[in-house]
Amino acid sequence: MSVFPSLVLEQSRPAGWGDTGRVTAGAQQRESLARPPEPPLAAAELDRLRAAVSDALTAFLDRQRDILAGMDATLVPVADEVRALASGGKRLRPAFAYWGWRGARVAGGEDDDAVLRAVAALEFVHASALVHDDVMDGARTRRGRPATHIGFAARHAGDDLDGDGDMFGTGAAILIGDLALVWSDELLRCSGISVAALIRARVVWDTMRTEVTAGQYLDLLRAAGGLPGPDGALTVARYKSAGYTVQRPLQLGAAIAGARQDVVDTYAAIGLPLGEAFQLRDDVLGVFGDPAVTGKSADDDLREGKQTLLIALAEQRADAAGRRLLDEVLGDPAAGTAEFDAVRRLLEDTGARARVEQQITERTAVARAAIGAAPIADDARQALDALAVAATSRTA
Repeated sequence: MSVFPSLVLEQSRPAGWGDTGRVTAGAQQRESLARPPEPPLAAAELDRLRAAVSDALTAFLDRQRDILAGMDATLVPVADEVRALASGGKRLRPAFAYWGWRGARVAGGEDDDAVLRAVAALEFVHASALVHDDVMDGARTRRGRPATHIGFAARHAGDDLDGDGDMFGTGAAILIGDLALVWSDELLRCSGISVAALIRARVVWDTMRTEVTAGQYLDLLRAAGGLPGPDGALTVARYKSAGYTVQRPLQLGAAIAGARQDVVDTYAAIGLPLGEAFQLRDDVLGVFGDPAVTGKSADDDLREGKQTLLIALAEQRADAAGRRLLDEVLGDPAAGTAEFDAVRRLLEDTGARARVEQQITERTAVARAAIGAAPIADDARQALDALAVAATSRTA
């Protein structure tokens, strides 16, 4: 019998740095959501954070570009690719980490600018994961431009190089993803936070990077038939994306601040359900999103055969003809728009999409209830509530 949380809303309870834990949503938490929503976070504050993160990344990448150019001019496209990867996105991970710190900071603690540089390093972790994920999935686009391995395969052809262009592109992408991960360490270390804060932060940092790498393997395993069903889909989502999107960034901020254990536990109670809701929203957008907004075709996830929760739920509820459709179309590079539209109709008709939307709503509610009761500063509580809504109701 499945323990899928749409039937029993029980997730990871609060835990320390090195455990994903489990959180239970009780009736009392649900009732607390009847309170009026918190006022929206001031746009100016969000803009300040995004600008500070972008400035930190630009300054760092300018130095790294000069270093690579000094080694050999042919390395400049490598630096430029990392810059392109880090230039997009909503800066959600740095935002969660920053407000995790703000919620627990003490007078005379870390410098605000140094913390902003430290949390900006999360963008390089994310860039690394995106590049490697695109290679594993065979994705062709990312944020409205060619995926890294596709772009470097085209560069191979354009420069009339020897050998197999696709292998060149794949090799280049693997190395660029590795380089982004190396640079994430360097930016964190050189951010200017104190040695004590850096030592505390490294515990969370190392756990986060282990989890996301393990999650990538679990995704690979699931695509090969391992970790079947809805529970398997959620396991992959939790470790591949959910943890390093919300929970670990929040706890990174807490570690930099030297927060109390109750704050660390509260951030787990917020981060786990909210991170899962974020990933489930991503799965829905991957199939039903507007390509003009998401920057990728709505057919890509289906063409790549991604075994998301949407697919797992549809397989459970589909009749023989529906399961045959999924078997024939998912992962078929020759399938066309008509076949993918038929799969989308199946996801609607089986109620798979509606159940995932329900999961997003429930997980977001659990997280917002935990935010409302969190023992943190009021401005951080307001900011995190606004981020929770933005992360789970986005269109890209």
